[in-house]
Amino acid sequence: MHSNLENQVDLTSKVVLITGGAKRVGAAICRELHAQGALLMIHYNQSQAEARALQAEFNLQRPNSAAIIQGDLLNAAIVSSLVSETIRHFGRLDVLINNASSYYATEIGQINEENWLDLIGSNLKAPMFLAQAAAPELRKQGGTIVNITDMHIERPKKGYVVYSVAKAGLVTLTKSLALELSPEVRVNAVAPGPVQWPENNPQFDEVYRQRVISQTLLKRIGNPSDIAKAVKFLIYDAPFVTGHVLAVDGGRSLNL
Repeated sequence: MHSNLENQVDLTSKVVLITGGAKRVGAAICRELHAQGALLMIHYNQSQAEARALQAEFNLQRPNSAAIIQGDLLNAAIVSSLVSETIRHFGRLDVLINNASSYYATEIGQINEENWLDLIGSNLKAPMFLAQAAAPELRKQGGTIVNITDMHIERPKKGYVVYSVAKAGLVTLTKSLALELSPEVRVNAVAPGPVQWPENNPQFDEVYRQRVISQTLLKRIGNPSDIAKAVKFLIYDAPFVTGHVLAVDGGRSLNL
């Protein structure tokens, strides 16, 4: 398959595998990198319609520049196949972006093993096994990994015990991988603050939103494109940066 593609795509473009890339912040990252000339393998789990629409949008702009792949990241066997399928389709892999995430409250006294396996699985276990599967190819290409963490790693959000533990683990994973995969592969993370409210969650009502904005030094929430630009910077414009967590939170983490 990829011999055909070689005649049609620019082989100087970076090949990017992004998890959870079909909507919200993931889609914004895809748009930013596609505009930069990247070839995208967009992973999704349940958002098939959004993934197909995004793929069609990109391939209309640049034929054969985007493909999609479905997979449940809690399934370890699927995780490594995402990497091998990307390499099979595009011929190589330059960038892994661990963006997919489960996010919900877990109150002490009500946490069960399913919560643990889901939140740790999507936010920490899958990024680790994806990085491990991608490491040989990323070393060969002098590639890079970008993990999407959270501004609440230093100051955990009340009621979100398991999610906070998972994202804190992802920060340590970022630094560990930077150490393990150097000097060939750079590994960094972006820690978003409030950029897009969760959908259909009554906890994030107007009172909550105004309180968050008042705690943010820039007195507004950000946009998904703010995260996308930070990811682009770490991939394209930061050749001497590795093991770093870049906060993109409007200064909120300084003011909690």
